[in-house]
Amino acid sequence: MLCIQDNTKVNLYFSLRLADTGEVIDSNFGRHPACMVVGDGNLPPAFESLLIGLKPGSKVKKVLSPANAFGVKNPSNVHKVGRDQFSKIQDLKVGLVISFSDIAEKELPGIVIDVGEKFVTIDFNHPLAGSSIEFEAEVVSVIKNG
Repeated sequence: MLCIQDNTKVNLYFSLRLADTGEVIDSNFGRHPACMVVGDGNLPPAFESLLIGLKPGSKVKKVLSPANAFGVKNPSNVHKVGRDQFSKIQDLKVGLVISFSDIAEKELPGIVIDVGEKFVTIDFNHPLAGSSIEFEAEVVSVIKNG
């Protein structure tokens, strides 16, 4: 029986929960299994490392620290932008996700965390940065890729 290693195709059920509250962030349990290739960048390396060596029918459940999940909050990823830059947005409010372009013209989402008279504060950290995440998975099948 093939076990999960780098560059194997895996069908699995998974869930991501906030470790402190148990709130489900994403899950496909009770639906169709997800298909992924280990090492293709779809999962952070720490999540993938929990899958290495597992076989069909195997289960894993582990809490990952912020540093191993979606990163710690980086204060330098929070920026104040002149309010005049948002004149086309009619419903500018805290919690709004706005798409920006970085230097390489790649999409970069930011979350409005404060709306002032002169400035809007945008947080470019991953929305789950700073959170411990409980990762649970059940392996359905493992297929040699390629």
